[in-house]
Amino acid sequence: MTSSRDHSDPFEFLVPASPSSNPIASEGHYCTMFCIVTGGAGFIGSHIVDALVAAGDEVLVIDDFSAGSEKNLAHHKAGGRVSLLRQNLLDNGWQERVSGADRVYHIAADPDVRQSALNPDSQIRNNIIATHRVLEAMRANGVSELVFTSTSTVYGDATVIPTPETYSPLEPISVYGATKLACEAIISSYCHSFGMTSWIYRFANIIGERSGHGVISDFIRKLRENPRELEILGDGRQTKSYLEVRECVRAVQFGIEHSHDPVNIFNIGSEDWIDVVKIADIVAGEMGLSGVRYRFTGGERGWIGDVPRMQLSVEKLKNLGWQCRMTSEESVRSAVRAMLG
Repeated sequence: MTSSRDHSDPFEFLVPASPSSNPIASEGHYCTMFCIVTGGAGFIGSHIVDALVAAGDEVLVIDDFSAGSEKNLAHHKAGGRVSLLRQNLLDNGWQERVSGADRVYHIAADPDVRQSALNPDSQIRNNIIATHRVLEAMRANGVSELVFTSTSTVYGDATVIPTPETYSPLEPISVYGATKLACEAIISSYCHSFGMTSWIYRFANIIGERSGHGVISDFIRKLRENPRELEILGDGRQTKSYLEVRECVRAVQFGIEHSHDPVNIFNIGSEDWIDVVKIADIVAGEMGLSGVRYRFTGGERGWIGDVPRMQLSVEKLKNLGWQCRMTSEESVRSAVRAMLG
């Protein structure tokens, strides 16, 4: 983690002191809300920051840059609405900055499912313990609204597909999925014990611009190294739902606007799925390659904890009026083009 280093803050401005004041930003803009985004310099987090700024909100990003990048926020530097605090949530010194916030978007996490089978300690600390520290900071500072990004992997090898939010039993097969499920339980307990409200989103595979890991980036990297052959983990028949990141963020904000229970849990994903070989075909085609030989490592799982079949039911969110505007294939193609630049 990088939080111990001393860095200047390129986005510095005065953080509003009171959530009820609808403060004026440093350049005179009206502020709809003041939001905290943990992990806001990362892939999904930076897109959430984009959406909040577009809505007129002031944003404080808390990120230790172990995975995020300042370039993901650079386009906000001149706007005066985004402030940056370089801090690890496992350290102290950031908690008082939560004071006055209307809502916390807790996106920061260790998302590497594969590595969770090799180094579970990182997932326990950066997912479970960090989430507890966020909740304690909110409780101490009177902040009552939390948005949390969970995952489809809480369902494990679901026998009902598309899988609804009511599916049980929840039996994660990866440490990552287990940590996210534990976070959901802790959040629920804080909501019911301390009068908080939460929106918990179980994501399918979210892809797109600024993504730095996952099957698409792996394929692009491998094909740049060897455009004649592509190693595919597993048997290539793993079939899952994929959704472009901006469409995902639109669903997140829709759920917040239309559901107001103490704990609001929603799946977010596309309404179809796509297999790994088709993704490889799309990546190779968008890179202008032909005749690429696929080499499979074998087995139905690409790695320990891999769920070979996943599609989430999004009927609960659809029943509130949300409509998914992209298929898995459209999302994959859009993501590949964005990541190729």
